[in-house]
Amino acid sequence: MKTITVDHPLVKHKLGKLRDIATDPVHFRQLAGEIAGLLAFEATRDLPTEPMTVQTWAGPLQVEHVRGEDLTLVPILRAGLGFLPGVQALLPAAPVSVIGLRRNETTHRPEGYYQRLADRMDQRTALLIDPMLATGGSAAAAVTMLKQAGCPRIKCIFLVAAPEGLAVLAAEHPDIEVFVAAIDERLDENAYIRPGLGDAGDRLFGTPVD
Repeated sequence: MKTITVDHPLVKHKLGKLRDIATDPVHFRQLAGEIAGLLAFEATRDLPTEPMTVQTWAGPLQVEHVRGEDLTLVPILRAGLGFLPGVQALLPAAPVSVIGLRRNETTHRPEGYYQRLADRMDQRTALLIDPMLATGGSAAAAVTMLKQAGCPRIKCIFLVAAPEGLAVLAAEHPDIEVFVAAIDERLDENAYIRPGLGDAGDRLFGTPVD
């Protein structure tokens, strides 16, 4: 599995502010969106372009055009929704697909409860969006769902990843690409990323932090 850590100085700077427990939900969402855009910039570096002609002040000119309709943005509910706007600002023409996952309390495995995908998934590159990659279970399940829908190419965008989650994702889906702002130290006994960000969903949406 191809894993790229985007260690740009601006990414490091903004991620440091996200780690600060004093950062309120308004600024947390803003910073998360800004980092999301920077990660998406790297994730889309190899997108194919096609020529098109536009009229400039000096006459016609051939320029390059990215076909946004060949992509789909796929946030994992719920936290992925808070991470989506930064990517969507960069790729406004790309349709948004949604995957909802919850943990089965008997098997402790993620299971899907909602799926709404764009059409022509067999012709699209999917950008799977979620702030955190902890155990890797939800991300791996979401990738499986996209593959079952026929998606030929999948790229994952995370703010922070744990080594354990990356190992699970690599074992189950070695053909995907992953873009992260940071790979943190480990998971703790409660499967929280250390040092991590805390509960990204709660911090994004302002719900009570357990």
